[in-house]
Amino acid sequence: MSAVDDLPPLRDVIARHGLGAIKALGQNFLLDLNLTSRIARAAGPLQDATVVEVGPGPGGLTRALLAAGSARVVAIERDARCLPALAEIAERYPGRLEVVHDDALKLDIARLVTGPAKIVANLPYNVATPLLVGWLQAEPWRPWYLSMTLMFQREVAERIVALPGSKAYGRLGVLAGWRSEARILFNIPPAAFTPPPKVMSSVVHLVPRTEPLQASTALLERVTAAAFGQRRKMLRQSLRSLGVDPLPLLAEAGIDPTQRAEEIGVAGFVALANALARA
Repeated sequence: MSAVDDLPPLRDVIARHGLGAIKALGQNFLLDLNLTSRIARAAGPLQDATVVEVGPGPGGLTRALLAAGSARVVAIERDARCLPALAEIAERYPGRLEVVHDDALKLDIARLVTGPAKIVANLPYNVATPLLVGWLQAEPWRPWYLSMTLMFQREVAERIVALPGSKAYGRLGVLAGWRSEARILFNIPPAAFTPPPKVMSSVVHLVPRTEPLQASTALLERVTAAAFGQRRKMLRQSLRSLGVDPLPLLAEAGIDPTQRAEEIGVAGFVALANALARA
């Protein structure tokens, strides 16, 4: 029996169901139920929200979310081996856990929820960034979720919250800063996982901005890809890959052509995207 509920300890569940982590699926199972409970608490009140969890594995975080009072958890799991373990949790919490056997990258998750929703997940490392980017690019905005409480490798977490002038600042920081307020809540050491990853992990909390600056997500992606693709070069040079003369774009956006990508804030990139739309 665990400290979270009356279900068996996670190590027993993993052994009984033969759930060795598969590297190709980016699996690192978080077994410390004190930490999974901390993540659940970090997401704020869950009683009136549907919680979307991607990559529940044997269900450590799933159990913490349900024990914390989540009205409904939709757990999306690609690995069929984990389904029996998740079914046991669903039986323990009748009517509150829906397990979806699918690939979250290919799934229209918004269709699975009605009403207020929060995304809370220990994301598989190999799909964490594309999933986040997809959620940040949701249209129309404001999105279908109230917040995201997600675990990433520490390096990725630092890129998400990075500000101009820092080495970690890049396309991901611009996108996250444009559409959300993001902050790192706490770190989780490798020893808390099975198998232990080689890096520190961090839990990041993101709240969508109600009214982000207006821009085309596609054009903002093009501008940041060009700028950070050659981040050591001045923008008057790196933006040539856009296929138009960058100098009028930079002038319209009020940006010095000799600046480099890492010096430009979110508002500057939005201004460039909007200038490109009119070019």
